[in-house]
Amino acid sequence: MIGLDTNVLARFFLQDDRLQSPKADTIMNSLTVEDPGWVGVATILELVWVLESKNRFKRKTITMTLNQLLRREEIVIEQPECVQGALLLFRKGKADFADCLIAVSARAAGCNRTMTFDRTAARDAGMQLVG
Repeated sequence: MIGLDTNVLARFFLQDDRLQSPKADTIMNSLTVEDPGWVGVATILELVWVLESKNRFKRKTITMTLNQLLRREEIVIEQPECVQGALLLFRKGKADFADCLIAVSARAAGCNRTMTFDRTAARDAGMQLVG
C-alpha cells in the first residue's frame, strides 16, 4: 500500500499540469486491490480545498470527484463511513465539506452534539449553534 498526497490526486483529477499529471496518472493506474493507494482524511479535506479555491469547482463537481475516489476498489480511504456521511451532508446543503466532516466524525466518536458559531454548519451539517 502506498500513501497518496493531495497533489497527486489533484494532478490526476484536474489534468492541469503537462509534466505532473501524466506521472499522477501512472501512479493511479498502477494501483491494484492487492497493492492499493491510501488516502487520509486530511488529504481529502485538502483536495476539496484545492478544488474549491484554486480551481473554483462547484459543489456538484466536487461531489462527483469524491464519489469517483470513494468507488475505486484500489483506493483505501481513512474513515470511509465518515467521509461518505460528510459527502452526503455536503451534497444536500451549503455547509463546507470540512464542517460536514467535523460533524460526522464527532458523531462517530460518540459526541451527542458539536458546538459551533457557524450558522450554516448548524443548519446544514447538524451542529448546534452556540447561543
